[in-house]
Amino acid sequence: MEYDFYTTDVFTDQKFGGNPLAVFPHAAGLSDHQMQQIAREFNLSETIFIVDSDLTATKPIFKVRIFTPNHELPFAGHPTVGGAFVLATIGIIQPAGPVTEIIFDELIGPVPIKIFSDESGTVTGAQLSAAVMPHVVPGAPSADELAPLFGLQPGDVLSNAFSPEIVTAGTPRLFVPVKHRTALGQITLDLAQWRKQMPNMRSAYAFCTDPEQKGSDLRGRMFVVPPNGSGMYEDPATGSAVTGLAAYLTKRSSLKNGTLRWVMEQGFEMGRPSILEMEADMVDGECQAIRIAGSAVLVSKGTFFM
Repeated sequence: MEYDFYTTDVFTDQKFGGNPLAVFPHAAGLSDHQMQQIAREFNLSETIFIVDSDLTATKPIFKVRIFTPNHELPFAGHPTVGGAFVLATIGIIQPAGPVTEIIFDELIGPVPIKIFSDESGTVTGAQLSAAVMPHVVPGAPSADELAPLFGLQPGDVLSNAFSPEIVTAGTPRLFVPVKHRTALGQITLDLAQWRKQMPNMRSAYAFCTDPEQKGSDLRGRMFVVPPNGSGMYEDPATGSAVTGLAAYLTKRSSLKNGTLRWVMEQGFEMGRPSILEMEADMVDGECQAIRIAGSAVLVSKGTFFM
């Protein structure tokens, strides 16, 4: 069997920036094992497979599966944004003006998506709405414990209004606020201590309020430690992580009603600059909705033989 695929760089408007993604728009017939094998062959942080669709719905619905090289994910941000971008770019979705609404049926549940097009009809990016609201999980290490684990000096990890916290938006993740961009760039993880102190934690998102570019509010780095002991890797743009970070930030905001907005830089230390746009709706001091948006560019297309 032959399966067409496309690759796209997500959360960027430039090729070779952002987070690369492989997209299989017609993946019906692939088994779970085959999808996992394909994801391992591409060896990108994620590969998305569109396994079914209902184009007759008011908002077209696409059943999707998302795999890392090692396992399936219930939800991931850059495959959601990038997958929707590819479907509209190659014509499976026909853009209906500047905003086209669809739904991705992911393991976590239905994920509403808005696809954006410019005046010429060119698809420029997409925005997802979180299917479930992130929530805090107890058990985060203290700032003093995390500083040496991250190769930082005492005081570089914050412990005031911003302090380490575990938040899950489908996948538990440790959020680590640091003092400034210099400290963020100096992070070097002690993997042995990581596995000793946090044996069940697979990822950490370090961030600061000291961005590089005008118009940005935050800068972050995403680290993942696989369960099989094969080291760690850094992710250049992580939509699911900033979904959790948006929830983290709403808890520390004084806004009671209205919409909070942030622009996040990520991937700059890796040479893959990424920009992620975050929104959170507040009602009576409670976060009611989170949205993550970004641009994308098409990079390649090909055929996979099974």
